Amino acid sequence: MRLVLAASAVWALAACSTPPRLNYDLSAIDGGFAARAGRRGQLVILEPTAILPIASNRIVVRTGADVVAYLTGAQWADQLPVLVQTRLIETFQNARLLRAVGRPGMLADYSLRTDIRRFELDVAGNQAVVEISAQLVGSSGRILAGKVFSASAPAERDDGPTITRALDAALADVMRQIVAWTAPQI
Repeated sequence: MRLVLAASAVWALAACSTPPRLNYDLSAIDGGFAARAGRRGQLVILEPTAILPIASNRIVVRTGADVVAYLTGAQWADQLPVLVQTRLIETFQNARLLRAVGRPGMLADYSLRTDIRRFELDVAGNQAVVEISAQLVGSSGRILAGKVFSASAPAERDDGPTITRALDAALADVMRQIVAWTAPQI
């Protein structure tokens, strides 16, 4: 029993000594889209798919071709796929190019299916890299079009604020590309 209590005390002290991770958020694009007469169509943005290590709230750092780690002391404010879905919906809504954009559950003419392929700091090039594959799906479930979008942004330092700003900038570029590609097809 003493051994169990001693181990519990050590574990509790170790848990207290670990500083909490700082939470970082991503931004939606607020404007800058070319105006288009006659908004049409409704679009559902599905939650992006992703594999570990991306499908988490941790910030991925690629240290080699086949080696990844997590940024120490930092994390996303939510699971990355949920966060990207939310910011993509907000970006489409801010663009005001479609009649309605939302989450699954609304009646829509189209849905946008995405897969987050890369969302990481590439240490070798000091670059934040975002790559998202997108498919426009009709109401029948048939894939109408697909494309891969990517962008990068420099990260001068390896601290949380710098890396997350660079990832946010790369995501903004990718979201702008996705909106510009999707809206004319609806």
